[in-house]
Amino acid sequence: MEAIHKPTRPFPVVQFSEPDSLELCKVMSDKDMGGFSRASLDFVPGTGSEPAHARFQGAISTELPPNRPDVQRSGYAAWRTRDRSATIFGKSLWDIDPYAYLALKIKSDGRKYFINIQTESIVPTDIHQHRLYANSTGQWETVVVAFSEFVRTNHGMVVEPQKDMMRQRVRSFGIGLIDRMPGPFDLCIAEIYATNDAGGKEVPSGGSGGVDLLSEMTPSKKDGEPEKILM
Repeated sequence: MEAIHKPTRPFPVVQFSEPDSLELCKVMSDKDMGGFSRASLDFVPGTGSEPAHARFQGAISTELPPNRPDVQRSGYAAWRTRDRSATIFGKSLWDIDPYAYLALKIKSDGRKYFINIQTESIVPTDIHQHRLYANSTGQWETVVVAFSEFVRTNHGMVVEPQKDMMRQRVRSFGIGLIDRMPGPFDLCIAEIYATNDAGGKEVPSGGSGGVDLLSEMTPSKKDGEPEKILM
């Protein structure tokens, strides 16, 4: 039997090399439900010292909207890739199953961002998340995260039991800021890609994103509870 060969070249997911690359993304914040956070995703041309990139910036506000008793918390901003155009064969999804890692070339301000991956799963509101750890605040770096380290969540809460990510059927990739700390934020993203080469930059297994995520997002959804909005 022939050995199964893993791809050696990276698989591009998002490359912010041209202004029209922003058209493939959408920005969200609590402003969509009457809140006061501000967020934008802007294109920045490349220079001799840094690559072309998207700048995710704005300001977080935890002020609750007036006359909206249904809104009990505020203070978030995020962006994600838009759903891909359908083909004659149906929905167009990413298949990143042959790859072990997600790599992001970023310049961070050090705030608590999360990587979000949404798949075509049975529960459409499930999202797999992982902390986006920056080692060098204010400097360009490539962060590499194993797909196996992502944690399944639903509306900001950890879901039990955990299930493997359906990497063959990925709907969207994105980044969110959910630390609910008022004030400005600024994150630059040049590209996101799937890869089998960690390059010595992988977040340590079992340590960082998954454990922190489990401890920060409480309470967890218990086994046997119905799938529902968990705000």
